[in-house]
Amino acid sequence: AKKKPRYLETGGERKLNVVYKTVGKRELQLDLYYPTAKQGETTPVIFYTHGGGWAAGSRFGAANASFGVIHKKLISEGFAVVSIGYRLARKESGVAIRDCVIDAKDAMRYIAKNSDSLGLDPNRFFMFGDSAGGQMAQMLLLASPKSLPGAPALADASYKTVAAVSWYGPCDFEKTSLFNHDDRENFRDRFGPRILNSDPKVGTEKKLALYREMSPINYLRTDSPPLLMIQGDKDTTIPVKHAYYMQEKAKELKAPVEVMIIKNAGHNWRKVEADIAPTRNEIIEATVQFYLHHAGKISTAPAE
Repeated sequence: AKKKPRYLETGGERKLNVVYKTVGKRELQLDLYYPTAKQGETTPVIFYTHGGGWAAGSRFGAANASFGVIHKKLISEGFAVVSIGYRLARKESGVAIRDCVIDAKDAMRYIAKNSDSLGLDPNRFFMFGDSAGGQMAQMLLLASPKSLPGAPALADASYKTVAAVSWYGPCDFEKTSLFNHDDRENFRDRFGPRILNSDPKVGTEKKLALYREMSPINYLRTDSPPLLMIQGDKDTTIPVKHAYYMQEKAKELKAPVEVMIIKNAGHNWRKVEADIAPTRNEIIEATVQFYLHHAGKISTAPAE
């Protein structure tokens, strides 16, 4: 049975099931939630990309558990939230991770292109995602608007990314040891096939190019917008190694990447052996504060 859609109940204006592009006969949709707090001329936008290994989940994840809490807090603080529905990387569909990222970029391009009529600010785009959606949030933040083109009608859209938070999202596919949480022998790269989905017989050179293209770390520059990576030190799905590796590259480049490590936390902040620290509420608060800070709504400067 088809799952009943779950939308965010915000008390504010909503535009639901908005078709942002069509692929073949399939309409891809997003949900747009306007802020409840009074805005100035235009509104900053948070784009949420759901988790699910690029092969599961839906845009309705925006209303679930901690995600719903974060989105409601941001909406009350004056952000609009866009939850993106994208094609899923399943073998039978011929969809690869690259297609998921392109769809999400097209959702951003659609909002940018229609920003005047929607009352949104294309120069204040923020991203948030968990797991596979965390990789996508990193890609959306760091890859330029013109890269990974999708629908021709949206190609000329321009926007500016400001900051992103990735919850337990991977940063590099080429370095497969990052996925090997306990350095075991005979480790099998389980996400690689989803990068190569549409072309399983791909040669080594092309395979490497595809792995690199989908690795957010390769888009990191000294002048990149700020990224916060929050990862659990007991995560066996997307090991904490990813956060440390991104941090290492950021130090080398002097790029703005912050890392927050959650002790005793597995994937989805599952408790492993002992209570997680910081707590889930503290993770939520750190996430919200990161956006508020980079949207210029809170100041870290000492009071006069």
